[in-house]
Amino acid sequence: MSRQVAIAATGPASLGAGQQVVADGGNAVDAAIAAAITAMSSEPGIVSLAGGAFVTVWPASGSPVVLDGNVVMPGLGLAHEAFGGGVREVVTTYGGGVTMYAGHGSVAVPGALSACELAVARFGSQPWGSVVAPAAGVCRDGYPIGGAASRYLALVADPLFGHDDGARLLTRRTDGSPFVAGDLARNPDLAAVLDEVARAGASILTTGELGRALAAEMAAHGGLVTEADLAAYEVVVREPVRRTLGDWDVAVNPPPSVGGPLLAVMLAELERTSRAHPVGRSGTGHAGAGPTWDDVLRIQRAVLAYRVKVHDVSRDLGADGHALLAAVDRHGLAGLPTSSSTAHISAIDSHGLACAVTMSSGYGSGVTIPGTGLLLNNALGEPELNRLGLHALTPGTRLASNMAPTIARAADGRVLAVGSPGADRITTALMQVLSQLCLGGADLDVAIRAPRMHVRFGASGEPVVEHEASADLAAAVDRAGLTGLDHGALSMYFGGVGAAHLDGDGGLRAAGDPRREAAVAVTGS
Repeated sequence: MSRQVAIAATGPASLGAGQQVVADGGNAVDAAIAAAITAMSSEPGIVSLAGGAFVTVWPASGSPVVLDGNVVMPGLGLAHEAFGGGVREVVTTYGGGVTMYAGHGSVAVPGALSACELAVARFGSQPWGSVVAPAAGVCRDGYPIGGAASRYLALVADPLFGHDDGARLLTRRTDGSPFVAGDLARNPDLAAVLDEVARAGASILTTGELGRALAAEMAAHGGLVTEADLAAYEVVVREPVRRTLGDWDVAVNPPPSVGGPLLAVMLAELERTSRAHPVGRSGTGHAGAGPTWDDVLRIQRAVLAYRVKVHDVSRDLGADGHALLAAVDRHGLAGLPTSSSTAHISAIDSHGLACAVTMSSGYGSGVTIPGTGLLLNNALGEPELNRLGLHALTPGTRLASNMAPTIARAADGRVLAVGSPGADRITTALMQVLSQLCLGGADLDVAIRAPRMHVRFGASGEPVVEHEASADLAAAVDRAGLTGLDHGALSMYFGGVGAAHLDGDGGLRAAGDPRREAAVAVTGS
């Protein structure tokens, strides 16, 4: 039977990979994973194969599942004195000013490729090698540098990626100047690696030759990732957290993720607010009933204040995440305890299979495995994911993650796959888009383009409402008596939501965010 697939990808290369797999008979999972692997192979500085990922899949019949391929704290078998080094501080102007750690000591154990392989094995219809092949072709033949990557690299090419020969080669033109949007780049070394991944599987990055090369590179330069870490890595299959939002059953990734539980709490409070005020209310671009900007601000302020006080310094993200969900289910926001870079792919096919993939390599470690064209993550160097301090976690611990690939179903047959990059703005971006789609009845493109806000708590503990240009939104900030920071219209800082949608009559749509690179299509076999 022929199959149509709606794909929301990150650019022409990743979209083309998904379309190629669908043309060969692939389903939504094959398409999403092909697009994700290609994005991780062709967006230097944004994402990398040596990062982490969550893959959420909801079959047409059956229950949703989350494949947790997030990064893990390394250091199994190392002496105590090995920890606390191998990094350098990098100060950038990205997002108004971000300070991070880079270098070999910032690299965590990667799991994205393993999660992708498991998704295809469990839910795909095509051989693994066929799903990987488009990425290898793109690296060999050339891929265009997107606007998001060029803007980021313009800020960090020297301080972050200028200290490693391999990283310099991958993040700038041959004359040494930073890439600009539209430049054609190639990565033949990574193409050869992907050929081997297609043939031998993702294990080459764990127990195979590439994994051994990674461990040797770490040992030589103060990194923590060991062969024991790589051999011990496992993708964890988890049951999603599910919440009702209007007519929709929404599935998000569970603890120990940070993004999923916080999004679930925000959605639950949005649902309560909508039930308490069933009459249409204006102010957020909603088509009908739905929370106002005042409601969105109130919910974000409460939930993100909790994150700062509890989740960001948690030593047991699983237990604290489940405690949060249970407390808010019983008592609403009154029950709250008081104690970056990413990319996203969404796909739904005409048979009702949905897949959402969010992947991250942090801001990038600025180092490669020599001769492989493979940039490494800096998950240990992201301050917002390591509030306890550098190398404070026990080896083998899953790191915190803001990623929240989400799938929702309605009783009338509608299906939605959605997600976003954007570090700690992921949850707030999705909260606002889902509110407008599921409670306000907004059109998919309208909901994604609408202005966004994010409540940020600085070192002083006082909230600042970062927002896009909107008179209604700015008025809500004034009513709350808070400080606002206007980023202008459609700022990359507020994420890049990508969504695929199946309506009750079998019609497929895909929508991308104008804030970042996006490429969308409905394609068939």
